[in-house]
Amino acid sequence: MVGVRERLVGDWATISLWDGSGPGPHSPITGTGCGSLAGMRGSAWGWRLRRRVNRLNGTTALGLAVARAGGARCRPGPGGVILAEGYRWGFPVAGAFTVGDVVVTRGDFDALCGRLPEVLEHERRHCAQYAVLGLAFLPLYVVATAWSWLFLRDLARGNLFERWAGLRSGGYL
Repeated sequence: MVGVRERLVGDWATISLWDGSGPGPHSPITGTGCGSLAGMRGSAWGWRLRRRVNRLNGTTALGLAVARAGGARCRPGPGGVILAEGYRWGFPVAGAFTVGDVVVTRGDFDALCGRLPEVLEHERRHCAQYAVLGLAFLPLYVVATAWSWLFLRDLARGNLFERWAGLRSGGYL
């Protein structure tokens, strides 16, 4: 019988979704700085709780579906996130974006982190926002972006979600 994990992620079944294990030695991002567990703030129990909540509220499953539809390759990342690289769609326009615990980029994270060393910390904060708001995060984020554009002519500066995730760490300043 095919398990829930295999039905959700198909050939990405090597990504740990339902157990308490972290990224493990098979994750190519190691050491210090961008993408390392040492660079991620918060305790292991905190990100494990966030990861479980995002699986229960359906946002990580949606993130995996978006990544798969966009042709991205997924791998485990630090702090319980799933890194999806090689996304081929033109929307959204961002260096990286997050859906649930899935952080998606068009390129690869090693190059992105070379330019923005704190980008995974920024995206991890978005993962926490999904844990609090669930799928409601998506329309609320759109409203916050529209407000920011209408009043400040900037997509991020007035967006509360981007401000809470850290404008500088997200590469907005």
